Amino acid sequence: RDLIAPDPMPPGCVYTTTVSGDGRAALYRIEVGRSAGTGKLRASGNMNKSMKDSLSRAFEYLRSKKVDLGIAREMDTQDFFVECIDLLNSNIDCQIGMAFLVALISALKNEPVKPATIVLGDLSIHGHIKEVPSLVEPLQIGMDNGAKRACIPIANKRHFLEVSSDIVERVDPIFYGDPIMAAQKCLGE
Repeated sequence: RDLIAPDPMPPGCVYTTTVSGDGRAALYRIEVGRSAGTGKLRASGNMNKSMKDSLSRAFEYLRSKKVDLGIAREMDTQDFFVECIDLLNSNIDCQIGMAFLVALISALKNEPVKPATIVLGDLSIHGHIKEVPSLVEPLQIGMDNGAKRACIPIANKRHFLEVSSDIVERVDPIFYGDPIMAAQKCLGE
C-alpha cells in the first residue's frame, strides 16, 4: 500500500504506528507547522484525550530544554500547529509523544526526517522514554506500508529478537535512549 512516502517529506512531518489491545492497526502521519506567535501549541483534527496528553508532555519537555538546545527564541516567538492524520482510518488511541517531538524538532530546524521513517515510543514530561509494549505489530504495519527504518526506544532492544527475519531485513532499527538523540538520529539523510 505504501502509505509511507519513500521520498523526504517537508520538515515537521513524521509517521508512527500502533496496535490496539484487540489487534487493530493504526498508522499516523504527524504534521507540525508554525507561525509567528507566543509559544503556544494548537492541535487540530480528531485526537482523543490521551493523544493530546502525549503531545502536551512532549511539548512541555521540549520547552524545558529550549535554552540547552538553543531554540528558546523560536519556541517563544512562534505558535505550533499539529495534526495527526489517521492513514488507516482506524481511530485507535496512540501514544505519539516521541513522533511529535521528532516532528517538532524537524520543523524548528527546518530539516526533514529521513525518508520512510517511523518513530515509536512516548515520553514523560521529564523526558523518560516509555517503551512500546510490542515491536512486532508496529514494525509489521510500518513495513507493509513502506517504512524502511524505525526509531525505537532502547528499552525495546530485547524485543527486537521477536521480530520476523523479513521485517529485520527490510526495516532498519534506529535505537534511542534519549528524546533529543532520537531526533538527531532521525533528521537528515
